[in-house]
Amino acid sequence: MPTALDDAPAVKAAGAPGPRRVRRKRRGVALPYLLLLPAILLELLVHLIPMIAGLVMSFFKLTQFYIRDFSSAPAAGLDNYKFVLDFNFAAGKSLLGSFWISVLYTVLSVGFCWLFGTSAAVLMQKNFRGRGVLRTLFLVPYALPMYAAVITWSFMFQRDTGLVNSLLGIDSFWLIGDNSFWSLVVVSVWRNWPFAFLIVMAGLQNIPGELYEAAAIDGAGWWRQFQAITQPMLRPVNQVLLLVLFLWTFNDFNTPYVLFGASAPKEASLISIHIYQSSFVTWNFGLGSAMSVLLLLFLLIVSTVYLGLTSRRRNAVV
Repeated sequence: MPTALDDAPAVKAAGAPGPRRVRRKRRGVALPYLLLLPAILLELLVHLIPMIAGLVMSFFKLTQFYIRDFSSAPAAGLDNYKFVLDFNFAAGKSLLGSFWISVLYTVLSVGFCWLFGTSAAVLMQKNFRGRGVLRTLFLVPYALPMYAAVITWSFMFQRDTGLVNSLLGIDSFWLIGDNSFWSLVVVSVWRNWPFAFLIVMAGLQNIPGELYEAAAIDGAGWWRQFQAITQPMLRPVNQVLLLVLFLWTFNDFNTPYVLFGASAPKEASLISIHIYQSSFVTWNFGLGSAMSVLLLLFLLIVSTVYLGLTSRRRNAVV
Protein backbone atom coordinates (compact mmCIF):
# COMPACT_ATOMS: atom_id res chain seq x y z
CA MET A 1 0.00 0.00 0.00
CA PRO A 2 1.61 3.34 -1.07
CA THR A 3 2.36 5.92 1.60
CA ALA A 4 3.14 9.64 1.63
CA LEU A 5 6.82 8.84 1.95
CA ASP A 6 6.71 6.95 -1.35
CA ASP A 7 5.31 10.04 -3.11
CA ALA A 8 8.00 12.42 -1.77
CA PRO A 9 10.48 11.98 -4.66
CA ALA A 10 7.71 12.49 -7.18
CA VAL A 11 6.58 15.68 -5.48
CA LYS A 12 10.15 16.93 -5.32
CA ALA A 13 10.71 16.17 -8.97
CA ALA A 14 7.49 17.90 -9.91
CA GLY A 15 8.46 21.03 -7.94
CA ALA A 16 12.01 21.26 -9.36
CA PRO A 17 12.41 23.84 -12.15
CA GLY A 18 12.88 22.43 -15.59
CA PRO A 19 15.74 23.26 -17.98
CA ARG A 20 13.53 25.68 -19.93
CA ARG A 21 12.63 27.62 -16.79
CA VAL A 22 16.30 27.80 -15.76
CA ARG A 23 17.31 29.18 -19.16
CA ARG A 24 14.49 31.75 -19.02
CA LYS A 25 15.60 32.82 -15.55
CA ARG A 26 19.20 33.22 -16.72
CA ARG A 27 18.03 35.33 -19.64
CA GLY A 28 16.06 37.54 -17.27
CA VAL A 29 19.14 38.05 -15.10
CA ALA A 30 21.40 38.82 -18.08
CA LEU A 31 18.96 41.14 -19.87
CA PRO A 32 19.66 44.29 -17.77
CA TYR A 33 23.42 43.89 -18.29
CA LEU A 34 22.93 43.44 -22.03
CA LEU A 35 20.85 46.62 -22.15
CA LEU A 36 23.58 48.49 -20.25
CA LEU A 37 26.35 47.21 -22.52
CA PRO A 38 25.95 49.87 -25.29
CA ALA A 39 26.04 52.67 -22.72
CA ILE A 40 29.13 51.17 -21.06
CA LEU A 41 30.90 50.87 -24.41
CA LEU A 42 30.06 54.48 -25.29
CA GLU A 43 31.27 55.62 -21.89
CA LEU A 44 34.57 53.82 -22.48
CA LEU A 45 34.88 55.31 -25.95
CA VAL A 46 33.94 58.89 -25.08
CA HIS A 47 35.41 59.32 -21.59
CA LEU A 48 37.64 56.61 -20.19
CA ILE A 49 39.79 55.84 -23.25
CA PRO A 50 40.54 59.56 -23.99
CA MET A 51 41.25 60.08 -20.29
CA ILE A 52 43.79 57.25 -20.26
CA ALA A 53 45.27 58.47 -23.54
CA GLY A 54 45.66 61.98 -22.11
CA LEU A 55 47.35 60.60 -19.02
CA VAL A 56 49.83 58.66 -21.15
CA MET A 57 50.48 61.66 -23.42
CA SER A 58 51.34 63.83 -20.42
CA PHE A 59 54.54 61.78 -19.92
CA PHE A 60 55.85 62.46 -23.44
CA LYS A 61 57.21 65.51 -25.28
CA LEU A 62 54.45 65.27 -27.81
CA THR A 63 54.63 68.35 -30.05
CA GLN A 64 53.75 69.17 -33.65
CA PHE A 65 56.89 67.41 -34.84
CA TYR A 66 55.56 64.02 -33.74
CA ILE A 67 51.92 64.28 -34.85
CA ARG A 68 52.39 61.79 -37.68
CA ASP A 69 53.96 59.22 -35.41
CA PHE A 70 53.04 59.57 -31.75
CA SER A 71 55.15 56.58 -30.78
CA SER A 72 58.35 58.38 -31.81
CA ALA A 73 57.84 61.19 -29.28
CA PRO A 74 60.59 61.20 -26.64
CA ALA A 75 59.65 60.40 -23.07
CA ALA A 76 59.41 63.34 -20.72
CA GLY A 77 58.73 61.67 -17.40
CA LEU A 78 57.50 64.32 -15.00
CA ASP A 79 59.14 67.20 -16.89
CA ASN A 80 55.82 68.44 -18.30
CA TYR A 81 54.33 68.64 -14.82
CA LYS A 82 57.42 70.35 -13.41
CA PHE A 83 57.39 72.86 -16.26
CA VAL A 84 53.75 73.93 -15.89
CA LEU A 85 54.03 74.04 -12.08
CA ASP A 86 57.18 76.20 -12.14
CA PHE A 87 55.64 79.61 -11.52
CA ASN A 88 58.93 81.39 -12.16
CA PHE A 89 58.52 80.88 -15.91
CA ALA A 90 55.91 82.23 -18.29
CA ALA A 91 54.07 78.93 -18.72
CA GLY A 92 53.57 78.47 -14.99
CA LYS A 93 52.61 82.10 -14.42
CA SER A 94 50.01 82.04 -17.19
CA LEU A 95 48.55 78.75 -15.89
CA LEU A 96 48.35 80.16 -12.37
CA GLY A 97 46.68 83.31 -13.69
CA SER A 98 44.09 81.26 -15.57
CA PHE A 99 43.50 79.20 -12.45
CA TRP A 100 42.68 82.25 -10.30
CA ILE A 101 40.47 83.68 -13.04
CA SER A 102 38.60 80.36 -13.13
CA VAL A 103 38.24 80.40 -9.33
CA LEU A 104 36.76 83.91 -9.33
CA TYR A 105 34.54 83.08 -12.30
CA THR A 106 33.25 79.94 -10.57
CA VAL A 107 32.55 81.66 -7.25
CA LEU A 108 30.60 84.49 -8.89
CA SER A 109 28.72 82.30 -11.34
CA VAL A 110 27.76 79.58 -8.85
CA GLY A 111 26.84 82.15 -6.20
CA PHE A 112 24.55 84.17 -8.45
CA CYS A 113 23.02 81.03 -10.01
CA TRP A 114 22.13 79.70 -6.57
CA LEU A 115 20.82 83.07 -5.40
CA PHE A 116 18.62 83.69 -8.45
CA GLY A 117 17.47 80.07 -8.64
CA THR A 118 16.52 79.85 -4.97
CA SER A 119 14.78 83.23 -4.97
CA ALA A 120 12.74 82.38 -8.06
CA ALA A 121 11.86 78.91 -6.75
CA VAL A 122 10.61 80.30 -3.43
CA LEU A 123 8.63 82.97 -5.28
CA MET A 124 7.02 80.36 -7.55
CA GLN A 125 5.71 78.42 -4.55
CA LYS A 126 2.97 81.01 -4.05
CA ASN A 127 -0.23 80.78 -6.06
CA PHE A 128 -0.80 83.78 -8.32
CA ARG A 129 -2.07 84.42 -11.80
CA GLY A 130 0.52 83.79 -14.50
CA ARG A 131 2.72 81.52 -12.37
CA GLY A 132 2.86 78.83 -15.08
CA VAL A 133 3.88 81.38 -17.71
CA LEU A 134 6.67 82.71 -15.50
CA ARG A 135 7.95 79.19 -14.81
CA THR A 136 8.13 78.55 -18.54
CA LEU A 137 9.92 81.83 -19.21
CA PHE A 138 12.44 81.14 -16.44
CA LEU A 139 13.37 77.82 -18.05
CA VAL A 140 13.85 79.25 -21.56
CA PRO A 141 17.62 79.99 -21.17
CA TYR A 142 18.23 76.42 -20.01
CA ALA A 143 16.18 74.95 -22.87
CA LEU A 144 17.86 76.96 -25.63
CA PRO A 145 20.77 75.37 -27.51
CA MET A 146 23.98 76.52 -25.88
CA TYR A 147 25.76 77.62 -29.05
CA ALA A 148 22.81 79.60 -30.37
CA ALA A 149 22.33 81.34 -27.03
CA VAL A 150 25.99 82.32 -26.57
CA ILE A 151 26.30 83.49 -30.18
CA THR A 152 23.25 85.69 -29.60
CA TRP A 153 24.93 87.18 -26.55
CA SER A 154 28.08 87.85 -28.57
CA PHE A 155 26.00 89.90 -31.01
CA MET A 156 24.36 91.74 -28.12
CA PHE A 157 27.79 92.62 -26.68
CA GLN A 158 29.05 94.19 -29.92
CA ARG A 159 30.32 97.73 -29.43
CA ASP A 160 28.70 99.45 -32.41
CA THR A 161 25.58 97.42 -33.11
CA GLY A 162 25.04 95.55 -29.86
CA LEU A 163 21.83 95.71 -27.87
CA VAL A 164 23.61 96.10 -24.52
CA ASN A 165 25.27 99.40 -25.42
CA SER A 166 22.05 100.63 -27.02
CA LEU A 167 20.01 99.93 -23.89
CA LEU A 168 22.60 101.35 -21.50
CA GLY A 169 23.35 104.34 -23.70
CA ILE A 170 27.12 103.80 -23.50
CA ASP A 171 29.92 102.97 -25.91
CA SER A 172 31.93 100.20 -24.26
CA PHE A 173 33.87 97.17 -25.40
CA TRP A 174 32.38 94.07 -23.80
CA LEU A 175 34.33 91.29 -25.50
CA ILE A 176 37.84 92.63 -24.86
CA GLY A 177 39.59 94.13 -21.86
CA ASP A 178 38.31 94.07 -18.29
CA ASN A 179 34.66 93.96 -19.36
CA SER A 180 35.19 90.60 -21.06
CA PHE A 181 35.31 88.84 -17.69
CA TRP A 182 32.01 90.34 -16.58
CA SER A 183 30.44 89.50 -19.94
CA LEU A 184 31.48 85.89 -19.40
CA VAL A 185 29.98 85.85 -15.90
CA VAL A 186 26.69 87.33 -17.15
CA VAL A 187 26.33 84.74 -19.91
CA SER A 188 27.22 81.89 -17.55
CA VAL A 189 24.69 83.01 -14.92
CA TRP A 190 22.01 83.54 -17.56
CA ARG A 191 22.53 80.01 -18.90
CA ASN A 192 22.82 78.10 -15.61
CA TRP A 193 20.53 79.77 -13.09
CA PRO A 194 17.38 78.08 -14.54
CA PHE A 195 18.98 74.73 -13.66
CA ALA A 196 19.33 75.87 -10.04
CA PHE A 197 15.76 77.13 -10.16
CA LEU A 198 14.51 73.77 -11.43
CA ILE A 199 16.39 71.72 -8.80
CA VAL A 200 15.43 73.95 -5.87
CA MET A 201 11.81 74.06 -7.01
CA ALA A 202 11.73 70.26 -7.09
CA GLY A 203 13.20 70.17 -3.58
CA LEU A 204 10.58 72.61 -2.29
CA GLN A 205 7.84 70.25 -3.43
CA ASN A 206 8.97 67.75 -0.78
CA ILE A 207 8.60 70.20 2.14
CA PRO A 208 5.25 69.65 3.90
CA GLY A 209 3.01 72.71 3.87
CA GLU A 210 1.96 71.98 7.46
CA LEU A 211 5.37 73.18 8.65
CA TYR A 212 4.80 76.64 7.19
CA GLU A 213 1.26 76.74 8.56
CA ALA A 214 2.48 75.88 12.06
CA ALA A 215 5.27 78.46 11.82
CA ALA A 216 2.78 81.13 10.68
CA ILE A 217 0.52 80.35 13.64
CA ASP A 218 3.51 80.78 15.96
CA GLY A 219 4.07 84.22 14.44
CA ALA A 220 7.10 83.46 12.23
CA GLY A 221 7.48 85.76 9.24
CA TRP A 222 8.56 84.66 5.77
CA TRP A 223 12.24 85.29 6.47
CA ARG A 224 12.13 83.32 9.71
CA GLN A 225 10.32 80.50 7.90
CA PHE A 226 12.99 80.53 5.21
CA GLN A 227 15.76 80.28 7.81
CA ALA A 228 14.14 77.67 10.06
CA ILE A 229 12.29 75.50 7.54
CA THR A 230 13.26 76.07 3.91
CA GLN A 231 17.02 76.19 4.24
CA PRO A 232 17.43 73.14 6.54
CA MET A 233 15.02 71.07 4.46
CA LEU A 234 16.83 72.06 1.24
CA ARG A 235 20.32 71.34 2.59
CA PRO A 236 20.70 67.93 0.84
CA VAL A 237 19.45 69.42 -2.43
CA ASN A 238 21.76 72.41 -2.15
CA GLN A 239 24.77 70.21 -1.43
CA VAL A 240 24.33 68.32 -4.68
CA LEU A 241 23.35 71.45 -6.62
CA LEU A 242 26.43 73.42 -5.58
CA LEU A 243 28.76 70.54 -6.42
CA VAL A 244 27.25 70.08 -9.89
CA LEU A 245 27.37 73.81 -10.60
CA PHE A 246 30.98 73.97 -9.42
CA LEU A 247 32.06 71.14 -11.71
CA TRP A 248 30.17 72.58 -14.68
CA THR A 249 31.45 76.12 -14.20
CA PHE A 250 35.08 75.51 -13.29
CA ASN A 251 35.46 73.11 -16.21
CA ASP A 252 33.45 75.28 -18.62
CA PHE A 253 34.90 75.46 -22.12
CA ASN A 254 31.96 76.02 -24.45
CA THR A 255 30.85 79.40 -23.10
CA PRO A 256 34.20 81.26 -23.38
CA TYR A 257 35.11 79.50 -26.62
CA VAL A 258 31.88 80.44 -28.39
CA LEU A 259 31.81 83.93 -26.87
CA PHE A 260 35.42 84.91 -27.58
CA GLY A 261 36.79 82.31 -29.96
CA ALA A 262 40.02 80.35 -29.57
CA SER A 263 41.97 83.40 -28.37
CA ALA A 264 40.05 84.62 -25.34
CA PRO A 265 41.14 87.91 -23.71
CA LYS A 266 43.63 87.61 -20.90
CA GLU A 267 41.05 88.85 -18.39
CA ALA A 268 38.67 86.00 -19.37
CA SER A 269 41.19 83.25 -20.07
CA LEU A 270 39.78 80.35 -18.09
CA ILE A 271 41.92 77.33 -17.42
CA SER A 272 39.97 75.27 -19.96
CA ILE A 273 40.78 77.81 -22.70
CA HIS A 274 44.41 77.90 -21.55
CA ILE A 275 44.65 74.11 -21.90
CA TYR A 276 43.06 74.28 -25.35
CA GLN A 277 45.54 76.91 -26.51
CA SER A 278 48.48 74.89 -25.21
CA SER A 279 47.25 71.77 -26.99
CA PHE A 280 45.71 72.92 -30.26
CA VAL A 281 47.21 76.39 -30.87
CA THR A 282 50.83 75.86 -29.88
CA TRP A 283 50.57 72.11 -30.69
CA ASN A 284 52.18 71.01 -27.45
CA PHE A 285 49.98 68.07 -26.56
CA GLY A 286 52.31 66.88 -23.80
CA LEU A 287 51.97 70.10 -21.81
CA GLY A 288 48.26 70.33 -22.54
CA SER A 289 47.72 66.78 -21.32
CA ALA A 290 49.69 67.49 -18.15
CA MET A 291 47.51 70.53 -17.47
CA SER A 292 44.38 68.45 -18.06
CA VAL A 293 45.54 65.80 -15.60
CA LEU A 294 46.28 68.47 -13.00
CA LEU A 295 42.84 69.98 -13.54
CA LEU A 296 41.24 66.56 -13.12
CA LEU A 297 43.16 65.95 -9.89
CA PHE A 298 42.14 69.36 -8.56
CA LEU A 299 38.46 68.70 -9.28
CA LEU A 300 38.67 65.24 -7.71
CA ILE A 301 40.32 66.60 -4.55
CA VAL A 302 37.82 69.44 -4.16
CA SER A 303 34.86 67.13 -4.79
CA THR A 304 36.15 64.53 -2.33
CA VAL A 305 36.79 67.10 0.41
CA TYR A 306 33.42 68.73 -0.20
CA LEU A 307 31.53 65.43 -0.05
CA GLY A 308 33.44 64.42 3.08
CA LEU A 309 32.65 67.68 4.88
CA THR A 310 28.99 67.67 3.89
CA SER A 311 28.49 64.02 4.87
CA ARG A 312 30.20 64.61 8.22
CA ARG A 313 27.97 67.59 8.89
CA ARG A 314 24.90 65.57 7.91
CA ASN A 315 25.88 62.76 10.29
CA ALA A 316 26.49 65.29 13.08
CA VAL A 317 23.01 66.74 12.60
CA VAL A 318 21.45 63.26 12.60
